[in-house]
Amino acid sequence: MSPPLDWLSRLLEIAPVRGELDLRCMYGAPWRIDQSASAPGEIPYHVVLGGSAVLEDPAGGAPHQLATGDIVLLADGDAHTLHDGSGKRAKRSHERAVANLVFSENAGNGARLDMLCGRFVLSPTHARLLREYLPTRLIAHSAVQTGDATSTGMHLSNLLALMRVESGGESLGGRAMLNALSTALFALTLRFASESGEAPEGLLALAGYPRLAPALDAMLHHPDQAWTLPALAQLCNMSRATFVRLFQEKLGRSASDLLTDIRMTMAANELRTSAASTGAIAEQVGYQSEAAFQRAFKLHMGVTPAGWRREAQ
Repeated sequence: MSPPLDWLSRLLEIAPVRGELDLRCMYGAPWRIDQSASAPGEIPYHVVLGGSAVLEDPAGGAPHQLATGDIVLLADGDAHTLHDGSGKRAKRSHERAVANLVFSENAGNGARLDMLCGRFVLSPTHARLLREYLPTRLIAHSAVQTGDATSTGMHLSNLLALMRVESGGESLGGRAMLNALSTALFALTLRFASESGEAPEGLLALAGYPRLAPALDAMLHHPDQAWTLPALAQLCNMSRATFVRLFQEKLGRSASDLLTDIRMTMAANELRTSAASTGAIAEQVGYQSEAAFQRAFKLHMGVTPAGWRREAQ
């Protein structure tokens, strides 16, 4: 008998994420990092282990001040810039490889930065479901000010401490450990943000709003059911109009959009990994008509179910 899954565990079961740590940057001011756009299906991340940094907004908004313990996830994967905030010309950096990681260092003698840089890797099947519903730039302030050893913030701080130790040595299995810890970092950061209300909208804001939790759980765990807006609203004990308004306000998208993305992601997984017929898969993800499923899948994925299966093979 399988245990019941919470919404985040279920989401990561549908759309797995693999973490990879690329660099540990140890700079003295002045320093600057200009990171190009990520490859499709990758979400870059940065963790400030020590010191501070400024994350520029490429859209021209106010820059973000980062402090020790801050974690940045950039779901859009766009090019971005981090610097020390001095405005001075950055010292040139150089890289050196140790057993399990590459270190990037410079000759600056100002305020010191210690930062991990990596990425979360998604398959094309899963990229849309995660990228479309996470904040474009999620900044989690994990520094814990209380003595609550059971808080998610404390767990996150402990995880970062372990990443610091593993990235600083040449222990056996260190690379595997660092990537496994990076994968855990993704889940723990999302949990922390959903509990702390640091996501203004998107899936984390939705999950952090208890009144809408029954609808989110229903769509993730039972996408095969013929959900309607009135049925989802009834699960949440609210009127259809209130449900539609709150869902749009928290997620930034409609419940129908989210349900379709969940269904299509699950269908793409099944087409890739199982020999089930298209009709059987259509029924698994909530379509009573195979023709309707065929149309929806092609509109969503840009290819027919049969074409997707051929490409996957």
